Amino acid sequence: MVNSRKVLFVCLIFLLLGLFFLTGCSFLPPPANEKPGDEGINHGNEPEQPSNDDNGEQSVYPPDDNGTASGDANENEEDLKDPDSYLEAQIQEYIDNMTLRQKIGQMIIVGFEGLEPSDAVKKMIKDYHVGNVILFSRNVKDSYQLVKLNNDLKALNKDNPLPLIISADQEGGRVTRLPEDATKFPANLVIGSRNSAQLAYDIGRVTGLEMKAYGFNLNFAPVLDIFSNPKNTVIGDRAFGNTPGIVSEMGTALMKGLRDAGIIPVIKHFPGHGDTVVDSHIDLPSLDHSWERLESFELVPFKKAIEAEADMVMVAHIVFPGIMEDELPASLSREVISGLLREKLNFDGVVISDDMDMGAIVKYYGIEEAAVRAVLAGTDIVSVCHNYERQKQAFEAILTAVEDGTIPMERIEQSVRRIIRLKLKYELTDEPADPDELYNVVGIEEHRAVADKAWGKDS
Repeated sequence: MVNSRKVLFVCLIFLLLGLFFLTGCSFLPPPANEKPGDEGINHGNEPEQPSNDDNGEQSVYPPDDNGTASGDANENEEDLKDPDSYLEAQIQEYIDNMTLRQKIGQMIIVGFEGLEPSDAVKKMIKDYHVGNVILFSRNVKDSYQLVKLNNDLKALNKDNPLPLIISADQEGGRVTRLPEDATKFPANLVIGSRNSAQLAYDIGRVTGLEMKAYGFNLNFAPVLDIFSNPKNTVIGDRAFGNTPGIVSEMGTALMKGLRDAGIIPVIKHFPGHGDTVVDSHIDLPSLDHSWERLESFELVPFKKAIEAEADMVMVAHIVFPGIMEDELPASLSREVISGLLREKLNFDGVVISDDMDMGAIVKYYGIEEAAVRAVLAGTDIVSVCHNYERQKQAFEAILTAVEDGTIPMERIEQSVRRIIRLKLKYELTDEPADPDELYNVVGIEEHRAVADKAWGKDS
């Protein structure tokens, strides 16, 4: 009887072991923080970035001081039921796993010369980890070349933690970057004269869909300046009109159209460039307006767009000596960015400066000083769109200012948090655009019909 029991026990042991190896199961419970469906940002050419925990499984929660996932399983499960908490956990995971150089790289946007990636932009993406690129007419020859260029830029970004923002100024009218094949729209002043928010929305959506087909994900539009000074040549017909009402309605509608097409819109040029005579590309404009004037006129379109959940604001190089104690250009002013825009208008999206290569800045400030001042003022992305040496200098100046304590680390992470949130919201990816699909979108009959309405050819 004893021997029979031993034989039965041994058989039972072998049976259990056989089941274990056949099914690949573990007797251990799954990790408490293992959650399916954590997509995050997808480059399209690499696994997602957040770091792995010790057992090789991805954790969507930031580690605590001991390097382990914080909170117990029940708390984590409750957090995942709240989309906002889940998003913040994702963002924190990215931040925790980025180096200081990678964080600063996300805070700079660069341009370059040529129809293919230059050595300079290759270095800025690969060595300085810049997360944002802008293209100009100098970078565009034709449709297939543009798709290839944007795909090549994305491929260069494969070792960086977040997908690239690839952008352009596609306002319509005289400020146009897309190739000849793209649908052409008139200047904003013509669009404003149609006085149709639906038409403005449709124009934004068509522009966005075509930009996306070329591989872009951000448009520096709409212009929300009010054309209140006939001598203003830098804005002129780029504005939708000469009253706050028409600019607010048309600009906000076009912004929504871009957004619904999956393109990040940028409202500009805060706090209002419409009454200037000096071109900030050449020198530094100055306006003597009072706060009452700004609030009742220039700021109205920006307020309306922010109320409509604008994601990104470009700040101009303009001085307001009568109302600003620091007498700095708005793009470098804490009073304007952190005070007026952030606190008074309650904007918590991404703030980007106008180009620091413009005469308004380079004639009066070194790029190092300008970049550091901009970040301290509350800017999230510093634009250095033309000069490679200045791009490197801006990066190094911000890095040095963080290392010596001039810029608090919290200020850097504030900006990076906003940038990651924006990239997550628009589901940015480094997936290449398909050139064979281009003409299923660009210049199609439906889009041309919207352009005909804008040009007044449909009547």
